[in-house]
Amino acid sequence: MNTRPTNVPGLPTRRAALQILDAVTRTGQPLDQAVIPATRGLESADRALAIAIAQEVLRWGPDLDLLIDSQTQLPLAKDAKARMVLRMALAQILRLGTPPHAAISTALPLVDKGPRRLVHGVLGSLWRLQPKLADAPTLLPEVALRWEAAWGKDMVAASRTALAEPPMLDLTLKNPADTAKWVSELGGDSLASGHVRLPRGQAVETLPGYAEGEWWVQDLAASLPVRAMGEGKGRTVLDLCAAPGGKTMQLAAQGWAVTALDLSAKRLARLSDNMERTGFAVETVTADLRKWDSEQQFDAVLLDAPCSATGTFRRHPDVLHRIGPKQIAELTGLQSAMLDRAAQWVKPGGMLVYATCSLEPEEGEVQAADFRARHPEFVPQECDRNALPDGIASTDGMIRTLPTLLMQNGGLDGFFIACWKRAE
Repeated sequence: MNTRPTNVPGLPTRRAALQILDAVTRTGQPLDQAVIPATRGLESADRALAIAIAQEVLRWGPDLDLLIDSQTQLPLAKDAKARMVLRMALAQILRLGTPPHAAISTALPLVDKGPRRLVHGVLGSLWRLQPKLADAPTLLPEVALRWEAAWGKDMVAASRTALAEPPMLDLTLKNPADTAKWVSELGGDSLASGHVRLPRGQAVETLPGYAEGEWWVQDLAASLPVRAMGEGKGRTVLDLCAAPGGKTMQLAAQGWAVTALDLSAKRLARLSDNMERTGFAVETVTADLRKWDSEQQFDAVLLDAPCSATGTFRRHPDVLHRIGPKQIAELTGLQSAMLDRAAQWVKPGGMLVYATCSLEPEEGEVQAADFRARHPEFVPQECDRNALPDGIASTDGMIRTLPTLLMQNGGLDGFFIACWKRAE
């Protein structure tokens, strides 16, 4: 008869974290999607803890594995449930400040029908040794090799530092002229006109100015594509893959007449909610841009393309575990097709802007070069330098942000932007 308790406090939260990690590492599901079914029925605080446990395991996985392997005679399989449970327990103790007895008591029921004695023994042995983690996580070997080949050792070192903690909270202001006002009122810093940076962990909806639509949450790097486009002065722009609307609001704030297109009606509904909160009026279209037909041409077209999102690894460490050469190759094919479609809606003399939140050259510099080879009628257009933060450079109409940039100010996401002008 099994006499072990089944009503261990905190156990549902740990089961949710384990389910999230299983979905991310086994099936390649994005963490944001995996969270929904895994945390259904949990209180908000328990949901937040489950997410925090999963994220810390994803940030520190190789380092946690090194500790685990130091205490086993034979290495556990990388995808073994016992290994994941051990990672979770160690992440709680070493990163989240969970008392060891609480971490162990919630770990053991997760392996009731498995190597319970092994899990208990490894955790007990490690805790007697009082282990510590390094100041920065170790990147997965395949990621480190890929990024070192593309950007060099300094970038890999900076990425490790950036991965250690979630990023700060960036806000884009509706009216850049009010930057000093909102820096003072919100108690933040500013790295550019129209930008405020706050410590992470803020309850966004409760901050001054949110309900009035005076600002929206947007990483500083994500604001660069629209910043580079300059003032709209009533000109027309087609915003492709627009939802949830951060760049759409920027475009409207900069005086562009915006048509926002997205495949997802649900995401466009969220965009419309954001427009209502901020008081902007834009036209929306629900369609697949690869199939959408329109004879209208625009003064500018912005394609914020679907991508690997590896540039967002600071807030979404799951991308490091889900994304590899196969996924990158699939996405570059999609981006190429979307760019060809986007080009046809640019007026002669108009502007085409391509952006991805990716650190992979295949989705940035290589994609841009291939597009130019297919479309010689598009030539580089210099970005609006006056709108770019100090330390961000534009070369031949292109901007590349890496983890090495603005580190002393809290860093920013990895991004690629290319601006082209269509011949008249």
